[in-house]
Amino acid sequence: MRIRLDPWPVDTQNAQLTLKPFAGRVYDVESPRWEAVAACPLPESLRQVLVVDGRPRMDARLLLEDDAGRLSVAGFGAYAVGAVDLCPHGHRQARFHGVDMQRVMAFGGDLQLSAERLSPRNPQTGELIYQPQSFSGTDILGAQAAIQKRMLDTERALAQALASALPLEEDDPDEAPETLVLQDGPVRVGEAGRAVVGYIKSLHTDYLGEDRNPLLMNLKCGERTPILRFTLGDRGEGNEASGREQRFTWYVRLADARFYEHPLAGVMRLEMHAPEDADFVPRAVRDIADLSGTLLRCLGSQPHKDGRAPQNLVPTAALEQEMSRRLGNAELVTRRIRAHLAQQRMTA
Repeated sequence: MRIRLDPWPVDTQNAQLTLKPFAGRVYDVESPRWEAVAACPLPESLRQVLVVDGRPRMDARLLLEDDAGRLSVAGFGAYAVGAVDLCPHGHRQARFHGVDMQRVMAFGGDLQLSAERLSPRNPQTGELIYQPQSFSGTDILGAQAAIQKRMLDTERALAQALASALPLEEDDPDEAPETLVLQDGPVRVGEAGRAVVGYIKSLHTDYLGEDRNPLLMNLKCGERTPILRFTLGDRGEGNEASGREQRFTWYVRLADARFYEHPLAGVMRLEMHAPEDADFVPRAVRDIADLSGTLLRCLGSQPHKDGRAPQNLVPTAALEQEMSRRLGNAELVTRRIRAHLAQQRMTA
C-alpha cells in the first residue's frame, strides 16, 4: 500500500481530489485516440485575458417579525465580484477590472421591505446598506443560497460582457477570440456563444473512469487530454437529460506532482459550452484548449505562497484579497449590526 498526500491544506473547505463517478455518459468528440495533446504557443491574436471570480459572505442570520406577528428567516450578507485584466504576452501590468460589492438582506416570504441602512457613529466611515432580496421557502440556509445565486448571476453577466463572441457551429468561420475569460468554477447557464472557459480547481467528479485516469497521472506539464462532451445533469437514466445544456471538457496539467503527493496533484479540469448533441469540436474551442496549458502554467501559483497551488491561479488569489477588502472586516460589520439593532430598540 502506498500513501500519498492531498496537496491542499486540511483546513480548506474541500479536498483537491474526491473523484465521485459521473453517472451520465461522456463522449469522445475530438479524437478516438485517448492520448496526451501537447500545448501550443499563445497566438498573437489573443490580446486580453480576464480572470473572473466572486466571493460571498454571510454577515448575520436573522429572524424577522412583521406587524401581524408572522416570522420569517432572513440574513444579512454580501458578495463581491470582479476580474483581473492581464495581457497574455506580458506587454503590460495586470490590473483589477470591475470589482464591485453589494450587501443584501435576504428574507423568506412576501414581505414588503426597503433597504436597511446601518449608520455609523462616525459619519466618515460610511453606511452599510443592505438591499432586500426575497427567496421562497423557510429553510434557514435560504438566505445564504439567495446571496450565492445573486453572486453567480453577477459573475455570469460580467463574464459574458467581457468575453469575445465565439462561433460554435460546424460551418462557422475559424475566428480565434481576442478576449478570453477564465471563470472560477463551471461555466454558467446562458454563457453559450462567448469565449468563457470555466476552470475547476478540484477534481470532485470523475468523468473518465478507471481505464482512462492513467493518462491524467502521466500528463506532462502543459499537456492536456482530448476534448470530451457531456450533458449537464445527466444521471444515466437513459433519456440523455433531454433539453439540458451540454459541455466540452478537458484536463490539463499545470505542475508536476511532488513525490509525496497523489499523482493527480497539479491537474485541473476545464470546460466550455457545447452545441447540443455536437459530434465535432468547433475550431475556436480546440484553439482555446490547445493554448490552455501554456496559459495556465504561466498563471499557476507556487506552493510556498498558496496552499492550493497550482490550481488557485495567481490572479485569482489577488482578486480574492481585493474582494475580501471590499467586503470589509467581518468583526467590525458584526459590531455595526449589533449597534444598529440596539439603536432600533432604543427608538422603538
